[in-house]
This record gives sequence, structure tokens and C-alpha cells, in this order.
Amino acid sequence: MVKAKSWKIAKLFNGVPKDEDLQLVEEDLPGLKDGEMLIEAVYLTVDPYMRVRLETNGKVGDTMMGEQISKVIESKNKDYPVGTIVRSYSGWRSRTIVSADACRRMPELGDLSLSTALGVMGMPGMTAFFGFLEICSPKEGEVVVVSGAAGAVGSLVGQIAKIKGCKVIGFAGDEEKCKWIKSLGFDCVYNYKKVNIDDALKEAAPEGVDCYFDNVGGEFTLSVLKNMKLFGRMSICGQISQYNATDKLKAELPFPMILFKQLLVQGFIVTRWYPRWAEGEKQMSQWIREGKITYKETVTEGFENMYTAFRGLFKGSNTGKAIVKC
Repeated sequence: MVKAKSWKIAKLFNGVPKDEDLQLVEEDLPGLKDGEMLIEAVYLTVDPYMRVRLETNGKVGDTMMGEQISKVIESKNKDYPVGTIVRSYSGWRSRTIVSADACRRMPELGDLSLSTALGVMGMPGMTAFFGFLEICSPKEGEVVVVSGAAGAVGSLVGQIAKIKGCKVIGFAGDEEKCKWIKSLGFDCVYNYKKVNIDDALKEAAPEGVDCYFDNVGGEFTLSVLKNMKLFGRMSICGQISQYNATDKLKAELPFPMILFKQLLVQGFIVTRWYPRWAEGEKQMSQWIREGKITYKETVTEGFENMYTAFRGLFKGSNTGKAIVKC
């Protein structure tokens, strides 16, 4: 029997994730059947969306969901020999038995680390690429606001906006993060904990905001909404300020502002563009090689520290993409 470790749901989250909500367990895996492979995790991702998906789709006893980059260590599939690198949504598992239809062979990354397949060249990168360009349709000279600008997605959105010739205003949660996103080329950067959002926007965008990429939600987004221009576009990617909230937000309804400013406000799940994934990967790779896109990873060592890395997302512990290296 092959031993594997996995993180299981012991209690459904209620508010901020707690120690007792997840449990690290060891289990035995059966032998391989024809066509199957045994994969061992090399890199795993932790993302805020997991918190929300668990509320809607999770149940006690489930393995925590998520994507991983893995190596085939045993195989009964001639197309996936030992040593093949694959990506799969196997969840928080150290080893997993998969079939060919449950994984995808890794594309060529050149001199980029395998970990980028979970970040700039993976779901966060494609979220920034398609979620911003397809929904906001930025034009040269427009003003773009990005919340959560030091995160895996926000930091890339700001850089893409600069490539498109926009003025970019970014908000992050501490001075070091603000310093980093300023180095990426953001025109104006604010620590949202130290400024009044409305005052900051009036200073940086006195004529209003054309595009807003929202990673935060809540009262922050309402403040941006008030500063949008006529016919502005808002791409709703995440609502991290609300994920652990136990009380409903009491705030004015946004619909009159959306109506009278004739705004386009659209939420999205990035998998809608999965058939075009290769298009995004090709462009992001080119921008990285040209030095137009810079990325950062916060790497946590050890599978046993996955939950620590995950909880850190809601404390602002990561800059750029949060990755766990096994």
C-alpha cells in the first residue's frame, strides 16, 4: 500500500477559518488499475475562492479542493510515463491516483519555474488577462483602479493596464506591498488602511474612474462605484473582505448609481474562458520575456503547512501568489 496525506474538512467554516476546521490525515491508496497513474504533488496552490466554494459545495469529510502541479511516480498508462509533470485538481493531497482525463500534461514553460503554472501562467494569470481585458475593454489613457493590487491577480491586472496605456491606481494593505506595486509601474498607490478611499480617488482620479477591477468588495467597492465615470466598466473578480463575514453588510444599495452612470458591472468565473487558455498563456509568456510583466510568489515549504498558508491569505500574509512547495 502507498501512503498519502490529505487535508480533510472536519468542520465547515464559520467566520475566520479556525484550527479545528481542517484535519491532516494519512491514508492508504490502492494499487493502480490499467490506464492510471500515481502522482506526487510538487507545488500546490491556496486561493481565497476555496473559502467560498467550501460554503456552497463542501461537506465534512471532503478533501480540500485545489489545483496542484505533480510528478508521475508510478504509471500504468504508456502516455504518462514515470517522471511526467502534470497539473490536476486533485485537492490538498500529497499523492493521488488519477486517470488521463483527470489531469493535463504541463505546457512548455521554458526557463520559468513549475510554480508559475499555479500563478502568472495559471489560473491567477488567466483571471487577470481575461477578466480585465474581456470585461473592462481598457482603452489608452483611461483610468483603472485595482483593489487587492499586491495579490496574485491584482498585481498582474495593474501591469496589463499599463501595457494598454492606462493610468493605474492600486490599493494594498501595508507599506511594503505598496512599495512593491509602485515598482511595477502603478501610477498611484495607496495603503487602504491609512487613507479615506473616496478622498484618495478624488486626488488620483479627479475626473473619475473608467475601469475598476474588484478583488475586495464591500464598502471599498461602494466607494469606487461613487467615483466611476459615465459608462464605466467594473469587473467583479473577488470579494475577500466579505468571505469571513458573519454579519451582513449594511450599506446603501448600488443600483441607482449603476443605473444613472450607465455602468457595466459584470462578475465572472475564469473557467468560462478555458477554451482560450492557450491564448492567454502565450501572451503572458511573451510579456514576461519582454520584461513587461513581473511577478512575485510567497512560497510556504511543506505540505503540512498548507492550512497555515491558506489562512494567511485572509491576513494579508502573501505578496503575489501564495504557493506551497512539497
